[in-house]
Amino acid sequence: MNYLQHNKALHGTLLKTEEPVIFTKADSSLLKDGKPFFVPDWAERIDYEAELVVRISRLGKGIPERFAHRYYDAVTVGVDFTARDWQEKARRNGLPWEISKGFDGSAVIGEWQSLPLSTDGERDIQNLNFRLDINGKTVQEGCTADMFYRVDELIAYLSRFFTLKTGDLLFTGTPTGVGLVRVDDHLQGWLEDRKVLDFYCK
Repeated sequence: MNYLQHNKALHGTLLKTEEPVIFTKADSSLLKDGKPFFVPDWAERIDYEAELVVRISRLGKGIPERFAHRYYDAVTVGVDFTARDWQEKARRNGLPWEISKGFDGSAVIGEWQSLPLSTDGERDIQNLNFRLDINGKTVQEGCTADMFYRVDELIAYLSRFFTLKTGDLLFTGTPTGVGLVRVDDHLQGWLEDRKVLDFYCK
């Protein structure tokens, strides 16, 4: 719900939560280096959600927002795969999302890219365009300028509850256009004009 149009599509109107909605993924959910994603047979519907992913570069706890930019060093495009039928069942029953969001291979990441610097020499993470193509057709496009909760806000919030460690990955929300993924789909993720993600579903 961190992007304006996706938020509006979910709720019919804009709804900014009082706090960011957070969930975790197991380390076994990580999928990288262009390896294929195997669509699980225990779910009726698996949806793709393209996101900007931020790499934490140093240990931090209780990080003030004004210093949060010091705690990450690279970004990429990732896909947060979601077992939608399992998520809806969990929502109905007030249960956690771990199975629907944290199953094996559900956190796909692309090649890491250094952050561009703004005119004042700071990392300019809130002006990045990214997109996801499936079988050669663009299905999602986003710009980090459209986030409700900016990256530095998210890091400050998370570090209140979790000690952030070097190598932790922060998925930052998805723009509108999420949808069903199928066996043999070819997914490619772009950060600005650079292709950073390329894999198949099996």
